[in-house]
Order: sequence, then structure tokens, then C-alpha cells
Amino acid sequence: MTDFSNFEQKIGITFKNKDLLKQAFIHRSFINEHRDLSLAHNERLEFLGDAVLELAITHYLFEEYPEKTEGDLTAYRAALVNANSLSQVGIDVGINDFLLLSKGEAKDVGRARQFIIANAVEAIIGAIYLDQGYESAKMFVLKHVRPLIDAIIESGALIDAKSLFQERAQEQKGITPAYQILRETGPDHDKQFVVGVFLNETMIASGEGSSKQIAEQEAAKNALQKSGWK
Repeated sequence: MTDFSNFEQKIGITFKNKDLLKQAFIHRSFINEHRDLSLAHNERLEFLGDAVLELAITHYLFEEYPEKTEGDLTAYRAALVNANSLSQVGIDVGINDFLLLSKGEAKDVGRARQFIIANAVEAIIGAIYLDQGYESAKMFVLKHVRPLIDAIIESGALIDAKSLFQERAQEQKGITPAYQILRETGPDHDKQFVVGVFLNETMIASGEGSSKQIAEQEAAKNALQKSGWK
């Protein structure tokens, strides 16, 4: 089994509860091939870590950029917490070397892996929060996520398709987009999702991908093009 002590050394945090750290790396697909595993997959930790990450980044941006508007801060935050940024953080701290994936999932090193790495970063933040408290989780976020902000501002890569479509839809229509899975195909370790993006009851566009996040981004991208808001 993977030795996570090397990862602890890399991030400078020693976990009191080692199972929390291990769970942060367990992808849903791994459970399907290891039914006797005593730990669950990392999606609940990811859910918690997402909230901790948003709070830490929001607080930092609020303090660091007092002259910026709410819209600017929202764009900065969206760029820092999206899958592109978080997967880069995950690669930088070596998450790929510790992920617990199914044999099939382990072979995929494309866009789907990027989302898995990003989700694992959130799960790790959630695990740190539970094991060490908010201050330690915030320090991890500021150490590894905050440095991306300068590059993001310089490159102009401030917002992903899903965030941009939400911003445009709220500006133009006063409506927050909703996403709905239209179809799932394939086994658990190799699913394909088709997701529709809706404004009220009207479906604007759909997108397909190997995860719900990828499909949602594709749907948002297609909706931006169809609406002429790109």
C-alpha cells in the first residue's frame, strides 16, 4: 500500500489521523476494485475542502485587494479555485504519485485526470481541516494556491467557461444557470456524462465528458457560443 509519509514531508504536515490523509487520495473507481477497503472515497472530504478553500481564498483576496470591486474579487477567486488552477497545485505537490485509482482510471492522463487531481486537492484541504484545524488548512491554501494569482492576472485567465456563463446569464437575464445530467453511459470506472445547462426551464446547450465537471464546462462553453456571450 502507498506510503503517505513522503507526502506529509513534502507539504510539511504530519497527520494525527493517517486514515484521513489516505482517504483524501481514494478515488471512487478504486473502491470498485477494492470492496474490502475500510475507508470511503474522497468525495465527502472534497465537499468540505471546497468550502474551506473558498473561505481562505475569499478572506485573503478581501484583505489583499481593498481597492477591487466585488466583481473583480469574484473573478479572481473563480480563477484560483477552478480545476485548472487546483490541478496545477496538485501536480506541484506531487499528488499524482499518491492517487489511489482503478486500473482503468490510472491509464487516463488527459483532462479527466486533471479533474481528479483538482478534486484530490480539495479533499486534502478538507482532511487537513479535520485533522489540524482551520489555521493549518488556510496556511496550506495560502502557501500553494495564492502564488498562482499573479500569473492568472498577468495572463488574463481570470474565469472559466462555467463561471463566465453564470456571470453573463445573471447580467443579461437575471437568471443563475442550472446543470442537469441528461445521460450517463458506461461502467463506473469509465463513465461518460451528458449534461445540459438550463436558464429556468429552457435548455441552452449540452456538453459531454468523462466527468460531470468536464461535461458542465463543455455545456457552458457551448452555451456561451450559442448565446453570443463569449
